[in-house]
Amino acid sequence: MGPCPPSPLMGQRDVVAHSDTITPKDDPADKPVLCSLFCISPRMSGEVIRTCIPARLDRLPWSRWHWLIVTGLGITWILDGLEVTLAGTLGGVLKQALHLTDSEVGQSAAFYLSGAVLGALFFGWSTDRLGRKKLFTITLLVYLLATAASALSWNFTSYSVFRFITGLGIGGEYAAINSAIDELIPARLRGRIDLIINSTYWLGAALGAAMTIVLLNGHLVSENIAWRFAFGLGVVLGIGILFLRHFVPESPRWLVIHGQNDAAEKIVCDVEDKVAEQTGERLPHPDEDAVEIHTRTHTPLSEVWHAMMGENRARSVLGLTLMMAQAFFYNAIFFTYALVLERFYNIPPIKAGYYIFPFALGNVLGPILIGHLFDTVGRKKMISLTYALSGILLAITGWLFVENMLTAVTQTLCWTAIFFVASSAASSAYLTVSEVFPLEVRAMAISIFYAIGTLIGGVAAPALFGALIQTGSRAHLFRGYLGAAVLMLIAAGTEMTLGVAAEGQSLEKISKPLSARG
Repeated sequence: MGPCPPSPLMGQRDVVAHSDTITPKDDPADKPVLCSLFCISPRMSGEVIRTCIPARLDRLPWSRWHWLIVTGLGITWILDGLEVTLAGTLGGVLKQALHLTDSEVGQSAAFYLSGAVLGALFFGWSTDRLGRKKLFTITLLVYLLATAASALSWNFTSYSVFRFITGLGIGGEYAAINSAIDELIPARLRGRIDLIINSTYWLGAALGAAMTIVLLNGHLVSENIAWRFAFGLGVVLGIGILFLRHFVPESPRWLVIHGQNDAAEKIVCDVEDKVAEQTGERLPHPDEDAVEIHTRTHTPLSEVWHAMMGENRARSVLGLTLMMAQAFFYNAIFFTYALVLERFYNIPPIKAGYYIFPFALGNVLGPILIGHLFDTVGRKKMISLTYALSGILLAITGWLFVENMLTAVTQTLCWTAIFFVASSAASSAYLTVSEVFPLEVRAMAISIFYAIGTLIGGVAAPALFGALIQTGSRAHLFRGYLGAAVLMLIAAGTEMTLGVAAEGQSLEKISKPLSARG
C-alpha cells in the first residue's frame, strides 16, 4: 500500500520518520516492509508489524470529527439515563397501571439490571472478538426493540421480561462504547472527555424527568397510558442514534491487532485529512515510538484470565471495588427516589419529575465543571477525593433524613449536591477499567467488572431499598444509606492504594497490548 495522499494542511506527510525491516515470524524470506510516520504496510493475520497508529490518533487536535464520535457514541448514556429515570419516576404510576407493589417496582429494576449484567458479559466477549462497531450497532437494535415492547407491557411479568431484554442491550453498550471512545480520543483529553460522556447519562435522566412532567400532567394523554408514550419516545431517540452511529468508524487499534491493516490505515488517513481540514492545523509528528504488533484473530479466554487475574490482579481488585461501590450508591438511591418522595414526603407520582429534574442536572454539571481536573491534578487524587466526599455527604444527608430535618425540596438539594460530586466518581470507575487493561481484553474487562459490580452493588440495591421503603421506617432506610456511604469510602481507600496515574498517557503505555509482547 502506497503512502497516504498528501495534504497541504498536514505538511510533512510523505516524510519517512523511521524504517524497520519487518517479516513474519514463520516466513523469513518475506520482503522488507517500511513503516512510515503516517502509513503502515498491509500484513496478514499471524504476522509481525510495526505501527504508528496509536500515536497518530493521540496527537490529533480536537475537531468536529471528535464531536461526531462523542455524539454518536456518548449519546448511549442518554438512553440509559432515560430508561432508568422513566422506570424510577414512573414507579408510582406503574403501581397503579400494572397493579404493582413497592417491592415489585424494585424487583422490576433488578430485572433490568440483571439483563444489563448478562448483556455486558456476552456482548463484551463478542466486542473483543468481532469489533467495536458491529457490537454497538447490534446492542442498540436490541435496546430499541425491547423498549418498544416495554411500552406494551400488561402486567408485572411482561414488564419485567421486557425490562430484562432492554438491560441486555444497554449492558452490551457499556463494553463496546467505552472501548471505542477511549481508543479514538487523544490521550491528553481522555479523562475529561470520558467523564463528560458518561455524565450524559444524566442528560437522559433530565430528559426522562421532563418527559414525565409533560406526559403525566393529564392535559395531553390520560395518566393510565402516558407511561407508554414515555417509553415510545425512547425508541424515537434510539432511531436517531442509530443513524449517527453509521458515521462512527471501527477502532483502528482493534483493526491493526486483528490483521486488518488496510482498513485501519484507510480510517486513520481519512481522519487525519478531516481533522486537518476542519482545524487548519499542521499535524505534529507523533512523539511516541512505534508499537510492534503480533497480529491475531482472537484472544483465548485463558489469556484473558491471566491478563486480568495474573499480572493485573491489583488492577482487577481496583476496578471491581470502584464499580461495585458506585453501582450500589447510585442504584440504591435513584431507582427508588420517587418512592421515597411518595412515602415520606407525600409527593404524588405525577409530581416526581419536578424533583428528579434538578437532581439530574447536578449530575451532568459535575463532570463538566471538574472533569478537567482528572487530567491535570491526576486520576488517583481526584478519584479518591470524589468517592470519599460522596460517601461523607451521603452519611450526613442520611442523618438529616432520619432526624426528620428535611423537606422534599431540601432533600432534593442535598441529593443534587451529593451527586454533583458522585457523578464524576461513578464515571471514573468506567474510565479506570477501560484504561488499565490491554486492548485485547479491554471490552471484556469492562463487561466483567460492570457485571460483577452491578450484580453485587446494583441488582441487590433497588430490591433491598424498595423493601426498606415499604417498611415505612426512616431508621431502616438510614442504615441502607450508611451502607452505601461506607462502600464509597472503601473505594476511595482502594484507589489511593492501588490507583494508576494514567493521566496524559497513551493506552499502550498504561498497559502494553498482549499482541505487542511477542
